[in-house]
Amino acid sequence: MNRRILCQFKDDSGELLGTPIDLPIDIDKHGLEKLCQALISSEKDQEVEEDVPYLFFVNENEISSNLEEALKNRNDFEKTTEIVYQPQAIFKVRSVTRCSSTIEGHTEAVISVAFSPDGKQLASGSGDTTVRFWDLTTETPLHQCSGHKNWVLCVAWSPDGQKLASADKNSNIMIWDSETGKQIGKTLCQHRQWVTYLCWKPLHLDEDCRFLASSSKDSTIKIWDTIMSSCIRSLSSHTQSVTCVKWGGKGLLYSSSQDRTIKVWRPDDGVMCRNLDGHGHWVNSLALNSDYILRTGAFDPKDATLIRYHTNFSRNELKEKALKRYKKYFDVETEKLVSGSDDFTMFLWNPEVDKKNLCRMTGHQQLINDVRFSPDARLIASASFDKSIKLWDGKSGKFIATLRGHVQSVYQISFSSDSRLLVSASADSTLKVWDLKTKKLHMDLPGHADEVFAVDWSPDGQMVASGGKDRVLKIWRH
Repeated sequence: MNRRILCQFKDDSGELLGTPIDLPIDIDKHGLEKLCQALISSEKDQEVEEDVPYLFFVNENEISSNLEEALKNRNDFEKTTEIVYQPQAIFKVRSVTRCSSTIEGHTEAVISVAFSPDGKQLASGSGDTTVRFWDLTTETPLHQCSGHKNWVLCVAWSPDGQKLASADKNSNIMIWDSETGKQIGKTLCQHRQWVTYLCWKPLHLDEDCRFLASSSKDSTIKIWDTIMSSCIRSLSSHTQSVTCVKWGGKGLLYSSSQDRTIKVWRPDDGVMCRNLDGHGHWVNSLALNSDYILRTGAFDPKDATLIRYHTNFSRNELKEKALKRYKKYFDVETEKLVSGSDDFTMFLWNPEVDKKNLCRMTGHQQLINDVRFSPDARLIASASFDKSIKLWDGKSGKFIATLRGHVQSVYQISFSSDSRLLVSASADSTLKVWDLKTKKLHMDLPGHADEVFAVDWSPDGQMVASGGKDRVLKIWRH
C-alpha cells in the first residue's frame, strides 16, 4: 500500500503557498518542482518561468532524491509536514579552471580589481599610483590612467558602468571615463588622510550616477557631486578611521569604523539615524544583502552575452530596469547588513528598523577581513586570517560550514552570480573555487608568484580576475 503524507509548501520567508496537500511519501524532487510551479502560477497569478530549478527542505534537511528519504527520522506523520521551497538561479555559472592570461603592466602590487556592472570591462588600482583599464576580448592593457601621486587604494565602478572612481593614499579621489581612460572633472581633494572605501549612489536612486560617497582615515565620510566636482556633505561622528561605507537601496548610508561602531546616515540631510554597537574591536568590512543587485544596476546576469553589445537605453530606462530588479527582492523586505571585525566575530543587523543586532556570529579564530552576501542573499561568506572561510545563513546568521584549504590568511572572496560557487584569494599565492552545494573545494588555482590581494568574479559569470604582490593581473576562465 502506498503511504501518503499531508504536506504544506512555504517559501523561505515563511509565507504559505496554497493549502496542505496529500502527497505520496515517495514523491521525487522533480514531482515536487512541477507541483510547486503549478501552485505558484495558480495562487500568485505570476508567470512562472518553466525551467526555474527549486531546492526543497524538510526540517532543514534538503530533499535530494525523494521525500521519504528526507523524512526517515520522523515518526509523527499525523502532523502536517512543512516543505520549504527556494527558487534557484536559472542560469549556471561554470567554474573557472585555468588562467587564460597573465597581463603585465603594473610596476607595483595590484591592490584592487573590479569588473564593471555588466562584466565586460575590468579596472585595477595599484601601488604604482596608476589605475589601469584592461581589454577583456584580447586580454591586453587598454588605458593607463596616471594622476594619483601615491598608492591607489580602492576603485569603484559607477552602476551604469561608464565611470570609475579611484582613491589614493594622499587622500585624493579621481573619476575616470572608462571608454577613453581620461579624467572626468577635477580631482576631489578634501579628505585630510587616505581614503579607505568608495561607494556610488545606487542607479535606481540616481540615474545620472552623480553622487559618490567616500570614507577616510580622517574619520569622516564625504558625499561628492562628481559632475560639479565638489563635496556636498561631510558626515563626522566617528572618532577613528572609517573603514567601509555602503549606500543602501533605500537611500541610507552605512559606515563602519575603527571606533568599533557602525553608523546609519541619511545622506540627504546628513542626519545620523542609528548607532550600531556591539563589536569589541575595529570593524573592518560591511556587506548588504542587496550589494549584488545595487552593483549590477540595470544589468541582469541571466541576459549575459559573450560579446559586448552597446545597448542604447536612455538613462531613464536604465533607472526603471534597476528599480524593477531592486523591487523584486526588496519591496517588502528590509535590507540586512553584516559586519566583520578584528574581534573575530560578525554581527547581522537590520539597520533600517533596529539598532539591536539580529545575531552574533562567532567561530573565527583570527580577525575577519572580508564579508560578502551571496547574490541571492541566502548565504553569507566570511574570510579570515585564520586561513578559513565560513558560510552562514543569510537570514538567520546561523553557522553552516567551514571551508578549509588555504594555508595562509584569506584576503578577499567573491561569489559567482548564480550563488553556487565562491572564489577566494589568499596570502598563500593561490585562488580556490569552492562548491557551495557540497561545501568542498572545487578547484585549486595556483599561478601567482606571491600573495593575492584582490579577486573579483565578473557579474556575467564568465571570468575571474585576480591581482597581488607579484604585480601581474591574471584572468581565469572556464
